[in-house]
Amino acid sequence: MEQINKRLMNWASMIEAGTLEQAEKASRLPFIFPHIALMPDAHLGKGATVGSVIPTIGAIIPAAVGVDIGCGMAAVRTQYHRDELGANLSVLRTAIENAVPLSAGVYNTALTVTATARVEELTRKAEKAGFEPGRYAGNWELQLGTLGSGNHFIEASTDETGAVWLFLHSGSRGVGNKIASYHIRVAQEAMKRWWITLPDPDLAYLAEGTEEFWQYIRQLRWAQDFALANRDEMMDRVVACFAEFAGGPVHEVERVQCHHNYTEQETHFGKKVWLSRKGAINAERGRPGLIPGSMGDASYVVVGKGNPLALNSSPHGAGRQHSRSKARKMFTRDQLRTAMKGIEYRDTDAFLDEIPQAYKPIDVVMQDAGDLVEVRRTLRQFVNVKGD
Repeated sequence: MEQINKRLMNWASMIEAGTLEQAEKASRLPFIFPHIALMPDAHLGKGATVGSVIPTIGAIIPAAVGVDIGCGMAAVRTQYHRDELGANLSVLRTAIENAVPLSAGVYNTALTVTATARVEELTRKAEKAGFEPGRYAGNWELQLGTLGSGNHFIEASTDETGAVWLFLHSGSRGVGNKIASYHIRVAQEAMKRWWITLPDPDLAYLAEGTEEFWQYIRQLRWAQDFALANRDEMMDRVVACFAEFAGGPVHEVERVQCHHNYTEQETHFGKKVWLSRKGAINAERGRPGLIPGSMGDASYVVVGKGNPLALNSSPHGAGRQHSRSKARKMFTRDQLRTAMKGIEYRDTDAFLDEIPQAYKPIDVVMQDAGDLVEVRRTLRQFVNVKGD
């Protein structure tokens, strides 16, 4: 860890000057307390740095949560050993691809019994929060149980013992994105009304005590609940696909869930703050968590060490080191095939911007996170599913 200034601590050994500059701008805001913590996977984001932990008093920055509210990970450890599975892994991959709608703009045209129950519960929560999700996305119910694209994925992996884990990454989909985008605009309009000049307009904030602030908090919490339900619905479907492939029922030895784009009220250094983790997970002492690598690298099941300077946080993944457009120019489909050797995946150049080399080496990130988390399991994927 290095102290950049009194309000900025950095755990990333690999970090660009522009990323540090962006984080320094945010650290100068008067309501930051006690400091911003940059995680080992930190990289440029919209307004606020991805891989940063931002504690605020009396205000909240919608862009410090990001547009994929509640994005995070879910993992299930099964009772199966890798040696018990058949060799034709394309059958499992195809079954998952058919069971879980993939890619942006692809929805559930028919809801399962569990998805319907989850939609009903989310509808009750929205009524309690005093808003109608259909205002943001008329088909929000059909977004539940969908993966999306980009770095979202579903994987079957094994740990050091050979135990099979089912692992996935997704968030609050289009409805969460529209909720976030709306409140970012509301915050920016508030800055104009109050004649407040910021180092970056995407650092616009909402003042605690205003109706705009509490409206955002209520809808943010709903979107976080949506993201959690979305992952649970997908995981139930993936478990069912795996059970059919394995030829028997799946007994969940454990299920781990964690957000990495969200806000909660927490107490740090003696004060209650709004803690926004944008690309970071809660790593308080004893808390289980998940840190994925890229589509061809290891992922980790971890437990938090409760580092107070890091605001009880840790990285959420590998973190990009090349933009999507740059990765498409730098790498070839043959390089992607080489990186994915031994992993069953859909062989298409649509995933070229997700090539492992576009991300920071996950082993470097985990080395930087040595005083933040303890590794419980190292997972290696043998099936990867992504959306275009």
